[in-house]
Amino acid sequence: MDLQLAGKKALVTGSSAGLGESVARLLAAEGASVVVHGRDRDKAEQVLKAIEADGGQGTVVVGDLGTDEGAAQVATAAGEVDILVNNAGYFEPARGWGDLAASDWADIYNVNVLSSVRLIQHLVPGMRERGWGRVIQIGSAVGIMPQAGQPHYAASNAARHALASSLARELKETGVTSNAVAPGGILTEVSERNLTALGQAQGWGTTWAEIEPNLLRALAPNDVGRISRPHEIASAVLYLASPLAGSITGTTMQVDGGWYDVPAA
Repeated sequence: MDLQLAGKKALVTGSSAGLGESVARLLAAEGASVVVHGRDRDKAEQVLKAIEADGGQGTVVVGDLGTDEGAAQVATAAGEVDILVNNAGYFEPARGWGDLAASDWADIYNVNVLSSVRLIQHLVPGMRERGWGRVIQIGSAVGIMPQAGQPHYAASNAARHALASSLARELKETGVTSNAVAPGGILTEVSERNLTALGQAQGWGTTWAEIEPNLLRALAPNDVGRISRPHEIASAVLYLASPLAGSITGTTMQVDGGWYDVPAA
């Protein structure tokens, strides 16, 4: 299927690794020019080299979106973009209500929510003027169905989802859409290594193939029975970024394998 992205320009924040890298590389494979963003220039350059090796094109911008000045620099360096994927963020799975200060909540909100707001303020007015654009927030399933752990992360993602919906109302009848994608777990190289070690310690198996279904049943069961792969999340992002999704706005698309917060019987 042709997603009609050739000639579009996209900024994907936090795309020097993980899900952001997958989104950037798929966008480039569909013909978009991609602005690879990160805080480590070497890592961002490596992603760009991979894109170019596959026949794609793009540029690199480096900057801290956690400050007004840093976000302004990134927006200026990126220039006019048609697609903004606000992916940059972080999570702390080991944190809970008992060890989180108010400053911890403020810190994660600044990075996971306000970094998106800053870039929206810089880049979306141009989309509105040109009559076409796509704004996509990467949220999380825990923003819809919070657990007891990492409540600050869940709250920040609920805010990301609400931000996407509110922005859609603001941009009605402009040709610019606003949506969010809410993944569950994502199997990256780092998460597979960490989860394999956890599974071995818990006696869930010795190899990842053995550990994955047991880990899911114990911690985050879903109907698919495995953790989502980055390209599966990225594919949903690409669809929302494409002209084909012009009638979808103000939504949060769950891509979580049918995750449910109830231990399997």
